[in-house]
Amino acid sequence: MQIETLILGAGAAGMMCAAHAGPGTVVIDHAKAPGEKIRISGGGRCNFTNLGVEPGCFLSQNPHFAKSALARYTQWDFIELVSRHGIAWHEKTLGQLFCDGKATQIVDMLRHEMTAAGAELWLRTALVDLSHDGARFTAVLEREGARRSVSARNLVLATGGRSIPKMGASGLACDIARRFGLDLVPQRPGLVPFTFADGRFATLAGLSLPVRMFNERAGFDEAMLFTHRGLSGPAVLQLSSYWHEGEPVQVDLLPGTDLSALLHEARRSRGRRALVSELQGPLPARLVPLLAQEIDLSGNIGDLSDRRVDALVQALKSWDLRPQGTEGYRTAEVTLGGISTDALSSKTMEAKTVPGLFAIGEAVDVTGWLGGYNFQWAWSSGAACGRHIAQSATSR
Repeated sequence: MQIETLILGAGAAGMMCAAHAGPGTVVIDHAKAPGEKIRISGGGRCNFTNLGVEPGCFLSQNPHFAKSALARYTQWDFIELVSRHGIAWHEKTLGQLFCDGKATQIVDMLRHEMTAAGAELWLRTALVDLSHDGARFTAVLEREGARRSVSARNLVLATGGRSIPKMGASGLACDIARRFGLDLVPQRPGLVPFTFADGRFATLAGLSLPVRMFNERAGFDEAMLFTHRGLSGPAVLQLSSYWHEGEPVQVDLLPGTDLSALLHEARRSRGRRALVSELQGPLPARLVPLLAQEIDLSGNIGDLSDRRVDALVQALKSWDLRPQGTEGYRTAEVTLGGISTDALSSKTMEAKTVPGLFAIGEAVDVTGWLGGYNFQWAWSSGAACGRHIAQSATSR
């Protein structure tokens, strides 16, 4: 069977690409339903993009690579598509957009767009073998218990990264890219909780508070959640993408608060009050005993010298922590690294050395922040690839 384009992966990027690539496109996936990560995202309501999308919200060895695709298919383009399909949506914090209804509305929308473009979707289909004769790709596929050979002018790698392996995530895209000589950036889990040894925070599990978590590379003002295994919450997930094993992180436990002024006022007006009691006002009461194990919180507030006030402010505004590690791909929302952007055209997502081979979405070394950014990269890179394929077919 001869087709124009074979897309590996019926996720966000693959389906978006198919919706633009035109007739002669086949999307395959081993799953029994398309868009499984879309379905579970945003608590089942899909955080499908963000009003604040800009290149600086993405990590890559080449921070400029994503600019072209993001500029040519923006968040506003996707919002228009969602609205055109009659899908109601709302904005939450920090520009995050969610469906009012279910995330499956986004999947249904993409399937409709694919069908309208003349693309086919083959589910429960596995790639058994792949070859390239210099002009066309030949894929041996196993579907419904039978094997068939498909010859395609274009091959699009849209199988994502390694995050959430229980949903079938794998390193297939990188394996194929390596076979064709494309450079790879080492992969690691991103947007993932931190773990700490010996259940350090187990007694605080469930406690959440607004913080600023930062290191020498980045900082985020969002919520931090204590868990039985360590730390989670948006601030933690965000910073995890900028963290490397063995490094410390810092936490401002009272962002936006002039703690020095607060302590000096308390020293003047409530000098006989115990310091631990005073701190249970601005800080969660459950947290103070744990802090007292690391920071000297003895005595009354009136006994504090100016030097000790300064030291206390430093300790609480820059609480130094050293994660043991992360929860890994099991709970990571994304995979950092992947196919090197040096190997691809930023305008078309086509491999520079293998004409007809494309890579999009999470398979590429472009990773967004938490909050709809990674979906927007899927939409933008998928559209860039699909449009180029369609234009090339028209010009032949």
